[in-house]
Amino acid sequence: MKCIELRWLAAISAVAVPFVALLLAPGRVLATKHPRYGGTLRVELHVASLPLDPREWKPGSSATADSERLAGLVYDRLVTLDEYGRFQPALATEWSHDVPGKNWQFKIRSGVKFSDGSALAAKDVVAALLPLLPAGLTISSGENTIAIQAQRPAPDLLEQLASGRYFVYRAQPGGGLTGTGPFVVAETIPAAQAEGSPSVLKPARVKLRANEECWAGRPFVDAIDLMLGDPALRQILNLQVGRADLIDIPPDLVRKARQENLRVWSSPPDTLLALRFEEAQAAAGNAQLREALDLALDRETMANVLLQRQALPATGLLPQWLSGYAFLFGGGMNLERAKQLRADLPVNTAGGSEPLRMRMDAVGDLMKLLGERVAVNARQANLTVQLASHATGGGGAGPQAAGLHLFVWHYDSLSPRAELQEMARHLHAEQGTEFESNDPERLFAEEQQLLETRRVLPLLVLPEYVGIAGNVRNWSVAPNGEWRLADVWLETEQGASSDGEAGGGRGVHP
Repeated sequence: MKCIELRWLAAISAVAVPFVALLLAPGRVLATKHPRYGGTLRVELHVASLPLDPREWKPGSSATADSERLAGLVYDRLVTLDEYGRFQPALATEWSHDVPGKNWQFKIRSGVKFSDGSALAAKDVVAALLPLLPAGLTISSGENTIAIQAQRPAPDLLEQLASGRYFVYRAQPGGGLTGTGPFVVAETIPAAQAEGSPSVLKPARVKLRANEECWAGRPFVDAIDLMLGDPALRQILNLQVGRADLIDIPPDLVRKARQENLRVWSSPPDTLLALRFEEAQAAAGNAQLREALDLALDRETMANVLLQRQALPATGLLPQWLSGYAFLFGGGMNLERAKQLRADLPVNTAGGSEPLRMRMDAVGDLMKLLGERVAVNARQANLTVQLASHATGGGGAGPQAAGLHLFVWHYDSLSPRAELQEMARHLHAEQGTEFESNDPERLFAEEQQLLETRRVLPLLVLPEYVGIAGNVRNWSVAPNGEWRLADVWLETEQGASSDGEAGGGRGVHP
């Protein structure tokens, strides 16, 4: 945890837990039962690179979600949330605001150092957050305080600052960034061709070392070795044979991982898969066509059969855990009505001679399967949808225009208002409109308005799945989905030396 006080709780646990274990099971080896320092945590991710500059991140992208996960190890935020959803101090120790919620004051923690040894100052917080804050918010600094002013009431400012890209960092003269977090980037090794196999790329690697001077306490592990770009099946094998400690697992391979008796953790749904109609094809502008395709989509089969119950059907843009009202959106498959709507359309509208072409954000097994299922559902309603992610025009003139876009959106913010606002901008809907209220009823009305034109059709929401080795202890995740790897410790084999065991530290949930 990021609160220094929790180190005392961990210290008490480190003494109390072995004592209780001794009373209940005298024969057990105590060295494996309480937190210990040391070791290298080996993490494998499918993503090929992890840019660490928050100013370059694109809201909603899966790449940004992976970068945030790493950035949370190197940088800190002003505030965090604990597992009960309560705001906790981080780089800000105190905060206050006026009654409307327009003027906010934050007191910056003293004695914090960047990993290069320089002291954190209020002006550093301003320099980091200034290019990240959305329009309508301004920031200034005092001696050891910062002030954020909003043009409109911002009751959800803490939710925004505790998630997303709102990290505090310092830009270095050479162009790199330094942080105050529990780890420091020690080495970055780009992907390279494997010796003797020019067509095979060796995965990229990022090596992190523990920040001994971290204000929140030293992490348990000495280092984290991140392997990037390894195929999912190879990751599963590496976890099985002990070459990896943590891996990310795509939803379509979760059942296989569990059948192999691997330890799999799942998050609340944090990723949306949806369809968006685009103006590149005239047929996409036909409201009746959009309604027909929406009613032809069999989301239940996509979730339960195609993804083997590792996803949930989606009829809203925000998930239930974030908005609290997603269950209110009705709708569902109505193939007969879809056929009726199709019959009233001109024959060549999304027909064989001019199919509705669909492009995809990324080419992969999951996206291809989902795209093919959309095409099958459309065909059942006498509509023709053609996957066009690699289609080219006659004579190789380039990609054909696509009127349908299968896209991925990763939920980034703990504020439903801020998340919905970013999604509206991404969808190019209601340009210029600002969602001013954080009230659930108002947000429901705003989201309903975005959906009623059917220019965007939600399909599924997916959790994140992580494979965890048996020696990994104190695994926990922040409410925004970031892995708390600073709290993780590695259990040694039974009977191993207990040198380096922790009498305190960051973790509290073994």
